[in-house]
Amino acid sequence: MTRVKRRSILAALPMLCFIAASAAAAETAPGVQREVNFLLDAIDGSGCSFFRNGTWYGAHEAQAHLRDKYDWLAARDVVDATEQFIDRVATQSSLSGRPYLVQCAGGPPLPSSQWLREKLEQFRRPP
Repeated sequence: MTRVKRRSILAALPMLCFIAASAAAAETAPGVQREVNFLLDAIDGSGCSFFRNGTWYGAHEAQAHLRDKYDWLAARDVVDATEQFIDRVATQSSLSGRPYLVQCAGGPPLPSSQWLREKLEQFRRPP
């Protein structure tokens, strides 16, 4: 192989890798993405506190954490449905396995999965 040809191939390699990775990355179905975004927005605007790994966090911090976790898992094609978002992203810590809790307006703490499923039901309910 000539030196010029090898340089051309090496110069193109990063772009080829990027194209291959982009093609391999899964795209979340629009309906699922809309529901997940609704749930993340519901968290952010809830004013509730969220318990994760022994610490209570505000709604905005909880939403940012779950969005980052969701983006990471969605890029690996492991979230194909909104229920999978709840089960795989928003129910428990991936590190400790401890459940996430939600506490709103001085009420009792609830499992985040219960809170999110109720929000999802409300979103899906016809007007």
